[in-house]
Amino acid sequence: MARSAMQFVNLVFTVYIWLIIIRVILSWCPVLSGEFFKLFCRFVYDATEPTLAFFRKILPSMVVGSMGLDLSPIIVIFVLQFLRWLILTIIGQFFIYI
Repeated sequence: MARSAMQFVNLVFTVYIWLIIIRVILSWCPVLSGEFFKLFCRFVYDATEPTLAFFRKILPSMVVGSMGLDLSPIIVIFVLQFLRWLILTIIGQFFIYI
């Protein structure tokens, strides 16, 4: 039971972190045509924007030359990694005593 719960939590965090990484990569690329690609981009944007927007409110963009550098994806990934570790530790400790 604990193993499957831990695998599920790990999977959810891994997928979300990869969605953030994909979003960063998509932000560097020009928009390609094609309905599937547009739907995929919209899905990635809609899935990651609430979390990234929250951290953008807290952290201002860093100005490098004449360009702004958004550090929110990096911070979000660090926070998600910490939360994953914390939740997996709690689940592991909880099921030891059952």
